[in-house]
Amino acid sequence: MDDPSVALTVISSMATRQLLAELARTYRHIHGIEVRVESVGGVDAARRVQAGEAFDLVVLAGDAIAKLLAGGHLLAGSARAIADSAVAIAVRAGAPRPDVSSEDALRASLLAAPTIGYSTGPSGNALLALFERWGLAATLAPRLVQARPGLPVGSLLAGGEAEIGFQQLSELQALPGIALLGPMPPGLEIVTRFIGAIGAASTQPAAARALLDFLCAAEQGALKRRHGMDAPSD
Repeated sequence: MDDPSVALTVISSMATRQLLAELARTYRHIHGIEVRVESVGGVDAARRVQAGEAFDLVVLAGDAIAKLLAGGHLLAGSARAIADSAVAIAVRAGAPRPDVSSEDALRASLLAAPTIGYSTGPSGNALLALFERWGLAATLAPRLVQARPGLPVGSLLAGGEAEIGFQQLSELQALPGIALLGPMPPGLEIVTRFIGAIGAASTQPAAARALLDFLCAAEQGALKRRHGMDAPSD
């Protein structure tokens, strides 16, 4: 039987860190149950779950959750969509603001940029796929600067390591030293869906399911938007 006095543990990628932290505080205030959220690089989070580390909930991008489910590391049938997160574009604060309003404008701005910051995980992979589709993968490859797992792309921009950068809005909007240019131009949107699932090694599956219900509830929509995300559209 679940023990309500025992804290629930959650591991997530950095993109949902601030959202989950606020939801955890609210859940404790309402239900009196402590929720401990650990946010790390998505690759590291998945590796730890695969290694058998016990968590009550795992919140990662959809492709990572699918792999963990297939490997038996998450409770079958427990996965639920929590939030959709769109990629945004940014530069260092005070730097010239290149035109990214259309596909042609973005392509030209990237061809003129000496360095381009991008992240690990699905959003970074989608950006690389876009460069391939443009036929510019080889041209842009020497200029790419990939943020280390758990390190926001915005820190590369603020520190001068990259001139223009791409990452989920939720990870860019609160960072000092950068200026947001806006979302990806129409037709090039990159959206990552973050999904929660109960860990196979959880000793509190019923309590974890109740927490997941809370994270997915419709009334959390405004909070998700404040953190640069949207409630799942379907």
